[in-house]
Amino acid sequence: MNNHPAEVLASVLADAAWFTSSYSNGGGNCVEAADLTATRCGAVALRDSKVHGGPVLLLAPESFAAFIDDVREGQLTA
Repeated sequence: MNNHPAEVLASVLADAAWFTSSYSNGGGNCVEAADLTATRCGAVALRDSKVHGGPVLLLAPESFAAFIDDVREGQLTA
């Protein structure tokens, strides 16, 4: 993942194709993700589905993959 000026990041995020998990119940309490690995950011972006203009968490692809693996294996608790 690369460091880029806020203007570049804002442009990439504005064009991002955001999606939620197919396991989402549509109740609005979801995390949305966008694959930005092919962009200048080179990251996976996460945000609250209810706050489109809110903060975005950028993860290196390897970190996102490790997070998903931990979720699938039940390694995370509330």
